[in-house]
Amino acid sequence: MLPGAMSEAVAKKSPEQDGEGSSRRSSWGLLVTAGVGGTLVALYAVVTPFVTPALRKVCLPFVPATATQVQNVLKMLENRSGPLVDIGSGDGRIVIAAAKKGFKAVGYELNPWLVWYSRYRAWRDGVHQNTKFYISDLWKVSFSHYTNVVVFGVPQMMPQLEKKLEEELECNARIIACRFPFPCWIPDHTTGEGIDTVWAYDLKHYRRCETKNLEITPERES
Repeated sequence: MLPGAMSEAVAKKSPEQDGEGSSRRSSWGLLVTAGVGGTLVALYAVVTPFVTPALRKVCLPFVPATATQVQNVLKMLENRSGPLVDIGSGDGRIVIAAAKKGFKAVGYELNPWLVWYSRYRAWRDGVHQNTKFYISDLWKVSFSHYTNVVVFGVPQMMPQLEKKLEEELECNARIIACRFPFPCWIPDHTTGEGIDTVWAYDLKHYRRCETKNLEITPERES
């Protein structure tokens, strides 16, 4: 074959080879895109249940309690007895820690994934007989039979929750607020600092002050 003919043959093959290479690169690009997309979808499916709002009336994402917060809550429960409830119990660490201290502890959480995970953790830690976890909206539950209440809330929900607990709880109840205090009540005890701060409110003290303020002064004789 003449040199000119060879060059012409090579020239004719080049576009086909370029087309094949481009097709291969396109296929690899599609595979990589599909792989990344699939990973993101799987990650979203796993993570979303743990970060979606736990309560419907306010946006309350799941933020795990720190080890210091748990210890501060337990400190506020010293010398206390009776049933305990954690409102918005998340992954169950407060309920489980309280159960290990001898409390009959219950957690209410709207997120079913977190409730199932909490039950598994309680079983793993050997306290499942002293713990219960319910999938429920806190605004639809009465807490009247609990004497110890733990709350991890946000500022938007605290005024309404304060009113709800005041109406439902008995005078011997203690309410422990984490991260954010109640707007009107004056705490009887405070411990920790920053995000680990915990406030404890003894309802009997607040109601005693309220009763005293509502006393009627006898009228003087004219």
